Amino acid sequence: MSNKELSKDESLALITNMIGQAKHNVAKGGSFYFLLWGWVVMIANIGHYLIAKYDWLDYPYIVWILTIPAGIISMVHGAKRSKEAKVKSHLDRLYSQIWMAVFVGVLIILFFMSDINYNANAIILVFAGIGTFISGQALRFSPLIMGGVALWVASIIAFNLPPLDQYLVGAAGILAGYLIPGYLLRKAEK
Repeated sequence: MSNKELSKDESLALITNMIGQAKHNVAKGGSFYFLLWGWVVMIANIGHYLIAKYDWLDYPYIVWILTIPAGIISMVHGAKRSKEAKVKSHLDRLYSQIWMAVFVGVLIILFFMSDINYNANAIILVFAGIGTFISGQALRFSPLIMGGVALWVASIIAFNLPPLDQYLVGAAGILAGYLIPGYLLRKAEK
């Protein structure tokens, strides 16, 4: 390998290429997570609402057990993608850390749900909106940016409703914030 210094143009081209590769790594397959979590969370929200509303089971939150296999699938998929990535950049690491921060924030909220009178859904929508909005900005993908905004609007609506009704708003927010942008991102990936 040569130790030759790069010109300004060569350096700029190298940096631009690395940023482009990092964006490609983040974007390629990114729809998988939005679609997986969108469907799981939307089904769980609707399921929780229906089970509680019609008193089908004593523990309507049991439907959220769906998130456990989704978490495992996400981790396996992420590990596989990480191995396949040609270049691992600062943007790749930052993107995954943003979603890790969202996940930790959601876990904290769930742990203290009784302290917030079980109004967790409205707060979780705020965190989901943050992750989605930043993802959209990182990818420069407007549907994800708008998805983040849709999740924030759903959060505002949910804050003004009883906890049970928040599940319906949560489902609608996830549809607008994760699923629609997720399918548009999948189309853009092809």
